[in-house]
Amino acid sequence: MPQHTPATPARQQLAALLALFAGALAIGASGIFVRWSETGPTATAFWRGAFALPFLGAWVAITRTRRARAAALPDTTPAIAGPSASPLEPLFLWAGVFFAGDLALWHSSLLLTSIAASTLEANCAPIFVTLAAWALWRERPRLGFLVALACAFGGMLLILAPKLGAGGHALLGDALGLGTACFYAAYILAVTSLRSRHGTAIVMFNTTLVFTVLLLPLALGQKFLPDSVHGWLVLAGCALCAQVIGQSLIAYAFAHLPATFGSVGLYVQVVAAAVYAWLLLDERLSPVQLVGGVVVLAAIALARSFQPARASGQSSTPRHGDSP
Repeated sequence: MPQHTPATPARQQLAALLALFAGALAIGASGIFVRWSETGPTATAFWRGAFALPFLGAWVAITRTRRARAAALPDTTPAIAGPSASPLEPLFLWAGVFFAGDLALWHSSLLLTSIAASTLEANCAPIFVTLAAWALWRERPRLGFLVALACAFGGMLLILAPKLGAGGHALLGDALGLGTACFYAAYILAVTSLRSRHGTAIVMFNTTLVFTVLLLPLALGQKFLPDSVHGWLVLAGCALCAQVIGQSLIAYAFAHLPATFGSVGLYVQVVAAAVYAWLLLDERLSPVQLVGGVVVLAAIALARSFQPARASGQSSTPRHGDSP
């Protein structure tokens, strides 16, 4: 008889939803840091991982210490002690590979087209996530969920209509942005699977270590070091905001939300990126783009009320996780 996982408590799911939105808002600033960076686009991605690793390593150490103390208590239960799984499983490597491809393409895209356009294209990942979750885990999307997905995508088009197709370089940037979406979808699915067996800290540390090592040879072929203290601060800010805070909150959220719905929530990142670009880089939003932002937020709310149906005994999204 198949094992049925218990439903996530409403309060825990709300916390996961808030973590998802907060993570998306943090990652939405990534494009600003890339534009401000004094290094090449792939070098910026490398430094994002390199600066994040010490913080993520400390997080892993703290988490292990807490678990060791909990395990030593007389009334410790298996749920408190956490799952037992190898931190060296191959999926960590694949998640790092997917995220390396994501960052290499996206950072290049950000320098060729508008921040809002590039961020939209990267966040087309929910289309691929939904299809993959349906094929791999029989996580059937309901009609209302697909309508919400279409509305969110339509809202993105309203936001970016004045900027898309602005010339040859912009078109190349758009193509790179769409390529980013493919890698990001694979990363989302890999992290969702990893979080069923591992805590957020070890998932973030291992995947960040892999993509940082993979990007180093490419980064050395570009302008590798910034010219000023300001340049180093930009790199550190990108690492802390996007990788340590943003990606970690999203990885935590994926432990408690369906993969398809979680990815739709990341459309918040696009709205945030457009607003940041408007305020900091004078990429102004027209009334039509503002309407698009409202449509996106409404679509996210609709998606939450139409979470995908699951086949009996199947659970595509991990329900076990620890606090970040």
